[in-house]
Amino acid sequence: MRNRKRLITVQMLSFEFRNVIGNPYIHIFGVGMPVFMMILICRSVAAEMAEGTLYASMATSVFLGIGAMIPMATVLMGYGISHAQELEKGIPQRMELFGIMPGVSMCNRILAEGIFMLLAFGIYFAAGYIVVGVESPRTSGLLIYILCMVVFSVMMFCLAHGIASLIRRFGLTYCVTMILYFVFMILGGMMGISYDKMPGVMQLFARMLPVTYINRDFYTVWKGESYNFMPMIQSFLLLGAITGILLFVTVKRGERKLH
Repeated sequence: MRNRKRLITVQMLSFEFRNVIGNPYIHIFGVGMPVFMMILICRSVAAEMAEGTLYASMATSVFLGIGAMIPMATVLMGYGISHAQELEKGIPQRMELFGIMPGVSMCNRILAEGIFMLLAFGIYFAAGYIVVGVESPRTSGLLIYILCMVVFSVMMFCLAHGIASLIRRFGLTYCVTMILYFVFMILGGMMGISYDKMPGVMQLFARMLPVTYINRDFYTVWKGESYNFMPMIQSFLLLGAITGILLFVTVKRGERKLH
């Protein structure tokens, strides 16, 4: 009985981590694609300018912005698709028959996702410093970047969980999360269209997303310079409100099914 009450166990953590690394989407879109895009963009720009202060600031800005792709791919797409597939096959119900409650599985899955993202960011940072020459940050800038990535990852997890729990189908969840992944990238300015060159309607939606400020402005924060955080905070609050409403609807729907 004592082991069943523990939320996190080595066996369950190992099981959930194998589920995470067994998903090919997160390796492609969460590790390979961010590194590839960062190197490709920086090398393309480097071919048109001398490697100096201007290049270093550009490379660092690209590095910081593209880094937001890791939680989007690893959590929004990776977890969303995996969770929908499990719901479609009735795996959570089968695990309950063996005494593994959903809360236990959830806690271990969150920790497994966090470990994988830590490894993914480690690879990404190594590539950034070794290949493209990212500038070193101020301590405050690094801490704020880490905080933003953690908060953004939590929001992506809640969004993915809500979408998968409502749809409960692998194919449709894959389609929805993939669309959101590329919409975030486009509006965030990661696909070659900067915020200043977007039409007015696109700018309106772009201002609602944290990735826009991470991609466009975070170099200023990274270097410890003065920055107005209010628009970025408002975008985080808006996205948090949307994910909170989605989770609320998901929980209420689950309660109705139980009754």
